[in-house]
Amino acid sequence: MEQINPAELQQIKDDVSQLTRDFIQLTNIIGHEELGNTATDLLQHINDPYLFVIVGEVKAGKSSFINALLETEKDICKVAPSPMTDTIQQILYGAHESEIIINNYLKKLYYPLDILKEICIVDTPGTNTIIEHHQEITERFVPAADLIVFVFEAKNPYRESAWQFFDYINSEWWKKVIFVLQQKDLLDDADLQINKKEVEEYARKKGLTDPQVFCVSAKIEQSESKTKSGFPDLRKYIDTHILNGKTPVLKQQNNLSTLLNMSGKVKGGLILRRDQYDADVAFRDDIKDTLTQQETKSAKQVDFLVENLIAEYENVTRPKIGEIRDGLGFFSMVGRSFGSTFGMKSSPRDWLKNLFEDLEKDLNTRLKNKLNDGVIDIADSIQQMGKLVDLKLRNSRTILRDDHEIFSDIAERRANVLKELQYSFSSFLNDSKNFYDHDLTRSSDSISPNLAAAGGITAVGVILATITNGMIFDITGGVLTTAGLLFAGVSIGFKRRKIMKEFKEEIDRGREKFNSKVSENLKQYITKIKERIDRNFSRFDRHLEKEGTDIIRFEKEIETLDQHIDALNARLSS
Repeated sequence: MEQINPAELQQIKDDVSQLTRDFIQLTNIIGHEELGNTATDLLQHINDPYLFVIVGEVKAGKSSFINALLETEKDICKVAPSPMTDTIQQILYGAHESEIIINNYLKKLYYPLDILKEICIVDTPGTNTIIEHHQEITERFVPAADLIVFVFEAKNPYRESAWQFFDYINSEWWKKVIFVLQQKDLLDDADLQINKKEVEEYARKKGLTDPQVFCVSAKIEQSESKTKSGFPDLRKYIDTHILNGKTPVLKQQNNLSTLLNMSGKVKGGLILRRDQYDADVAFRDDIKDTLTQQETKSAKQVDFLVENLIAEYENVTRPKIGEIRDGLGFFSMVGRSFGSTFGMKSSPRDWLKNLFEDLEKDLNTRLKNKLNDGVIDIADSIQQMGKLVDLKLRNSRTILRDDHEIFSDIAERRANVLKELQYSFSSFLNDSKNFYDHDLTRSSDSISPNLAAAGGITAVGVILATITNGMIFDITGGVLTTAGLLFAGVSIGFKRRKIMKEFKEEIDRGREKFNSKVSENLKQYITKIKERIDRNFSRFDRHLEKEGTDIIRFEKEIETLDQHIDALNARLSS
C-alpha cells in the first residue's frame, strides 16, 4: 500500500466528514435517532488514530495484555485478581501523561508512547459485566473501531457472552477481528494448540474465512523470555498489516466501510419499504379494479332488468291500445252513448276511466313485481362490492413490520392508517345512511322504518326497491295522466285517428322515459355507492402519496452517498 501525501489525505478526511454529515442529516429526516448517534460518533473519531478495541470477558487478562503490548514499564491498565476495569479507558498519545474523565463510564488516558502516535486503544469492561451501561457504551465504540481484538482465557476460549458479542460485531458491522488466547502459560502446549484450532474452526463456522489467532502470555512477556511470550508474532502481524505508515489510509478505508455499512442498513430497510409500498399500491389498484368490475356487473344487471321491464310494459300496453282503438270506433261510441242513456252501458267517459284504471293497475302491479325480482340481483351485486372490499382490506399484506431496525415508525404509521381504515370501513358498511340517496328517494316517506329494520349494507335491497317503485308510480302515473287528457271531451269518434296516434306516441314516450330514467337512476345510484366506498381510502391514499415521494427521495440520496463512498475508496486504493 502506497502512502498518500498529507494534503490529499486531509482532503479525503474532509470528504469523509462531509459524507458522514450528509448521512446524519438523512437519519434526521427518516427519524432514526440511534443510527444518527452512531454516525455522529463516527464523525467524532474520523481524525483519531487507528483504533484498537479490546474486548473479552472479565478476568480474561485484557488489562495485562494491553500493558504487555505497549511495552511500557508502568502498568497503564490496572491488574488485580478481581475485575478492575470499571470504566472504559481510551488510551491515546500525549506529550505528557494525563488523565481526563469524560463521564462516569469513560475516561481518556494520555501517554508519550511512540506506538500511540499511530494507534489508540480502548480497554473495555468484560462482555459479561453486570455494571449498567457498560455493554451499551462498549457497543458504541464498535462502529468507529478499526480492529477488534478478542481476548480469551487460553484455557477456556468458549465463553458464551464473548462469542455473542462477536456475533453482534461480525453480523452488524463487518469489523476486522483478531483473536488472542491470553495466559497461555497456564496450560501445556498440546492443550493450547487444541484450543487454538477450536477457535479457528469456530470462527470459520461463524463466517470468517481466514481467522487470525495468537497465543500469548503477558506474564512471560513482562518477566521472562520475550521470544516465548507469543507477542513477537502478534507484533509482526500488526507491523505488517497496520503500522509503518499504513494507518492513515486504513483508518479512512475503515471509516468509509462503516459509513457504507450504515448506508446498507438504510438501503436494506428501503428495499422492504419499497416492497411494502408496491404491495400497497397493488392492493389499492385491486380495490379500484374490484369496485369498477362490480360497478360494470351491476350496470349490466340494470340493462337486463330494464329490458325485461320494457318487455312487460309492451305486454301490458299493447292489448290496451287495441282495446281503446276498437272502443273508439263510430258505432262503438254511438252504442255506448245511447246505451248509457238508457242505463244499459257505461258512458264513453266511464268506459275510458275504467280502462285507464285497469291499465294503471296492471302496469304498476306487473312492473313492480318484475322490478322487485330484478332489484334483488342488483342489490346482491352492490352488497358484494362492499363485502369484497372489506375482505381484501382485512387480508392486506404486511411486509414492513413495526419492529424493523430502521423504519419501525413508518411501519407503525402504516399499521395505524390501515387499522383506522378497517374500523371506519366496517362502520361505513353497518350504517344504512351511507347507502341512502336523498336525490332518488326524496318522494318516499316510507323508507326510514325499513332502513332502521335492515341496517347497513343489508338495506341496499330496501333502498333499491323504494327507488324503483317510486319511479314506476312516477312514470306510469305521468304517462296515463297525460294520455288521459287526450280523451277529455271525446265525442263520437270523429278524431279517432288523431287521438290514437297521439295516444300511441304518449305510450312510446312513456316507454322511453321509463327506459332512460330507470337505467339512469339505478346506474347513478350504483356509481355513487362505488364512490362512497372508495372515499373511505382517502387517508390511505395520502399515506401512499407521501410514501412514494419519500422513498424516491431516500433512494436517490442513498445511491448518491454510495457513489461518493466508492469514489473515495477508489482514491484511497489508487
